[in-house]
Amino acid sequence: MSYATPPGWYPDTGAPGLERWWDGTAWTAHTRPPAADGSAPHQPPAPAQSGAGEFGPAGFGPPSLPLPHQRGPHDGAGSGNRTKVLALTLSGVLVLGAAVTGAILLGRDEGGTPAAPPTTSSTSAPVTAPSASDEPAPDENPAVLVDQLNGITVPVPRGWEKPRSSSSDVPTIRTVQSYDCPGGSSFCYHGTVTTHTARSAETDPKALAEADIVTAADLAYEEDSLGRRNHGGIAAHKVLKAEQLSVAGRVGYLVRWQVTTGKGPGGYVQSVAFASSVGSGTPVIVRLAFDADVAELPLSLMDTITRGIRPLGDSATSGGVGASISP
Repeated sequence: MSYATPPGWYPDTGAPGLERWWDGTAWTAHTRPPAADGSAPHQPPAPAQSGAGEFGPAGFGPPSLPLPHQRGPHDGAGSGNRTKVLALTLSGVLVLGAAVTGAILLGRDEGGTPAAPPTTSSTSAPVTAPSASDEPAPDENPAVLVDQLNGITVPVPRGWEKPRSSSSDVPTIRTVQSYDCPGGSSFCYHGTVTTHTARSAETDPKALAEADIVTAADLAYEEDSLGRRNHGGIAAHKVLKAEQLSVAGRVGYLVRWQVTTGKGPGGYVQSVAFASSVGSGTPVIVRLAFDADVAELPLSLMDTITRGIRPLGDSATSGGVGASISP
């Protein structure tokens, strides 16, 4: 036999002086003043839809058991033993109902708002977001920097790395070991090479290289992209080379400066401009910056890197351009 509480109006423990309709499985949104004549429960208008579950839209506890005159046709008759068992069972249910009601009342704040349900924890393993790594992917050639956008590859000298991210946010290779910048505001690398898409409307490689060398020198030794004067700024510069050459099968132009800085030994910067072999042939700029007085970074290495630039898909690329490059 079932002792499920039948539908009906029952005292609302969250709103004293009101009764709330219990539909047999959950509380509804319907309330009323207590019936003065003690009339039996009756069906109210269709309840509002709610996703509140067993405790109803206001977080009410289970209803009190119905009064004797509200019991079903099989609940009142039976033997003495059956009556005693039923009485003990009902007493236990009433105690349980009182405990649940007390817990719900304690869970309300002073304004009568139900407490937020506790957060359940999951036993599944936590999901860990992937993190950037300086290690190349297994299918990448560590001896080649690939610039898909500009359609070129650049050889990676032995002892250099391809960082997954850098402050310039462009394809980059650099010496592995960093050091404290002479200006003391950050850390620096003795050698870096970056590739860029030309942003101006200019297409002449000579004009592009001559304009870009100023930007290359400023970013390397005057003030970086974060506004730090890592080398104390540029005190003077000297043009070491300015010439036309072939780069990745295209006509290009190269400009190289030696710069003297306010702090530290200064260095060398170079801009190489040439037309891309992909798309509309938008010009590409490759910038190189080497610190001075570093035995592992002779100017001949700048020439070797420049000669090793290839168009993407060139057969020499898959052969490992850069594997034989050493300072």
